[in-house]
Amino acid sequence: MSKPVVLIAEELSPATVEALGPDFEIRHTDGADRSALLPAIADVDAILVRSATKVDAEAIAAANNLKVIARAGVGLDNVDVKAATQAGVMVVNAPTSNITSAAELAVGLLLATARNIAPANQALKNGEWKRSKYTGVELYEKTIGIVGLGRIGALVAQRLAPFGTELIAYDPYVSTARAAQLGVRSVSLDELLRKSDFITVHLPKTPETAGLIGDQALTKVKPTVQIINAARGGIVDEHALAVALKEGRVAGAGVDVFASEPCTDSPLFEFESVVVTPHLGASTAEAQEKAGVSVAKSVRLALAGELVPDAVNVKGGAIAEDVRPGIPLAEKLGRIFTALAGGAAAQLDVEVRGEIAAHDVKVLELAALKGVFADVVEEQVSYVNAPVIAADRGVEVRLVTNEDSPDYRNVVTVRGVMADGRTVSISGTLSGPKHIEKIVEVLGHDIEAFPSEHMAFFQYVDRPGMVGTVGRILGEADINIAGMQVSRDTRGGHALVAMTVDQAIPAPAMDNIVEAIGAEWGRTVDLDD
Repeated sequence: MSKPVVLIAEELSPATVEALGPDFEIRHTDGADRSALLPAIADVDAILVRSATKVDAEAIAAANNLKVIARAGVGLDNVDVKAATQAGVMVVNAPTSNITSAAELAVGLLLATARNIAPANQALKNGEWKRSKYTGVELYEKTIGIVGLGRIGALVAQRLAPFGTELIAYDPYVSTARAAQLGVRSVSLDELLRKSDFITVHLPKTPETAGLIGDQALTKVKPTVQIINAARGGIVDEHALAVALKEGRVAGAGVDVFASEPCTDSPLFEFESVVVTPHLGASTAEAQEKAGVSVAKSVRLALAGELVPDAVNVKGGAIAEDVRPGIPLAEKLGRIFTALAGGAAAQLDVEVRGEIAAHDVKVLELAALKGVFADVVEEQVSYVNAPVIAADRGVEVRLVTNEDSPDYRNVVTVRGVMADGRTVSISGTLSGPKHIEKIVEVLGHDIEAFPSEHMAFFQYVDRPGMVGTVGRILGEADINIAGMQVSRDTRGGHALVAMTVDQAIPAPAMDNIVEAIGAEWGRTVDLDD
């Protein structure tokens, strides 16, 4: 029997090939050369790439036998995940390969800005000895604000603690107790902005975090603050930062990532007090080797038909056929739960009821956890690291199963007890032979809604005219309502609206709805990525 063929389309470490082992036929090509890539991919079982090879719909269509696309790194901008999924091709990456490198770069940028290393280096190379001009500041006894206390943020905290700093952090999805274990005090974003001498950002890029450190935030900081962004471009508004630097409201910055990349022209480049690097967060020999070895192991698992923890789309492995259709539903429920909760759960239950509870449904717990953290942590979330992320954030997780399900053949519930005592829950089921996904419960309200790319939820005191008000405001914002369900506990009691819309609802429209109907709260959910 011939060996499975693995195509390596870019230069990877020797350890990557060693990790694949002798069970595969290894081929090489220049993935950046389309004329070489397309014929080379025609009959391979797997392809390993970094960032230069574009595995788009055309390349996937040219691959007659392709089963796995492996990206030796974190980002997947060069892989058409949707086209791969439609073709039944698994996509894997290495979600934790670069976290140490990224944390160390952030600390390096922070030190470089504190001590004016970059401009002093350039001046000296230009023949100028300017000791007094480049006087810096110590980190000792300074307050460092960490925006995002996920795995990278936690590593940054661990590395900065020995400098004798006071560490504070803003992350509503990390418990106060977990932050304290890291030697960090949890604070609001406003307090962090006001008190920090240095601010370092470690959040994912989402609609909620884009521009988080922007015009308004930069009016609250100390004029001596130094701001570091080695996370994602656009979380720190580059234009707003440049204006604040020019006006003397910010002292300096260290920037590794930009809203548009590659970036070779930015207003930030004009400032001697700004250290910039070309997205070097994962650019270490160690990170590249970890990434290659990680995806090589995933390729081995995938081609052997085993469960691949780092798969980002098609799930493989020994999962019961009755359980497998519930995986994407559980992940969606997790993402919606997080949007509804708006913060970290102290305890999280994933409850599976019905016939499928007779099988091993651990994968549904993992899928739900993957969804819970997908939009609130900086790193890529997978089946491997989702439980670790939960533990790191002080969230106690339980899988609860019961073969008795009085209302539905099978139902999955994600239920969390929040730090403030609230209970947040959402349940879903699959309907009919086509396994149509349905949401059947939200916060204790019976509902029947279909998960879609763009959703919104509101809770208010039941009274006439509210549905019309919501429709009017969305109409004025040119947002079309695809479906709406209203549920109430009692007449005149609490009413809950679950709504699907054709496009994302802008924040001003949401604010208008909440105010107009006197809603206790309103949340948007976007599942389009």
